[in-house]
Amino acid sequence: MKPIANFTTYVLRAGILRAGLAVIFMSMLVPVCKAQAPQAPSTPNPANPSPETTGTSTDLFVMLGSDFVRPGLAAKANYNIGIGHTFGFLKKDPIGDELTFAYTYEDGGSGFWHSQFGSDTESLGIMKNFGLPKTKLVTGYTWIQLGISSFTGFPQLQNHFYDGESLGAVIHFNDHNSIWIQETFNKILTVPWYTTTSIGYTRSW
Repeated sequence: MKPIANFTTYVLRAGILRAGLAVIFMSMLVPVCKAQAPQAPSTPNPANPSPETTGTSTDLFVMLGSDFVRPGLAAKANYNIGIGHTFGFLKKDPIGDELTFAYTYEDGGSGFWHSQFGSDTESLGIMKNFGLPKTKLVTGYTWIQLGISSFTGFPQLQNHFYDGESLGAVIHFNDHNSIWIQETFNKILTVPWYTTTSIGYTRSW
C-alpha cells in the first residue's frame, strides 16, 4: 500500500501546485485588466502588424518542436499549446509586455513521437515583443517561463520545477495570423539542460 500512498501524495501535490499557479496567474490578470485604460480601435494595416501599432492583443499559439538533449543531440518530440495577452501600458517594460499560460508535452523515452516516459509541464510566462530594424513583416521576442513538470511512466509521479528561456521571431501574415520560430533553453531540476527548436502557428485577435 505504500507505493499507492506515495502516488496519491504526488498527485495531491501536483494538483495543489497547479491550482496555485492558476490562482497566481488570475491574480496577475485582474489588477492588470482594471488598470488598463480603454484605447481607440486601431485601423488594420497588414503591412505593419507589429505589436507597437496594434495595441493589445490575445495570442493563441500551437507549436511543434524537437528537443536536442545535451550532452548529445538526441531528438525528442515537443508539443506546446498556450495563450497570451499583451498589455499596452507594459510596452516600455524591459522584462515583458505579454503574460502567457502554456502546456507542454515532451517525450522522454525511446523513439521520437511518444512513449510511456514523458513530461507534462504547465507554466506561466512573460514575453517581450520588439521590432526589428528595416522590417515590419518580422518582429522578435524573448520569453521567460516558470512552471511545474510532471514525469510519467515511473512507479511514482515526479514533480519538478521548470525554467524555460526563449528567443524567437514572428513572421506576420496580417493582424491575425502569424508563424512563430523559437529556440528555447530548458532546465528541470534533476535533469540535464537541453534546448528546443520549435515552429508554430498563432492566431491573434
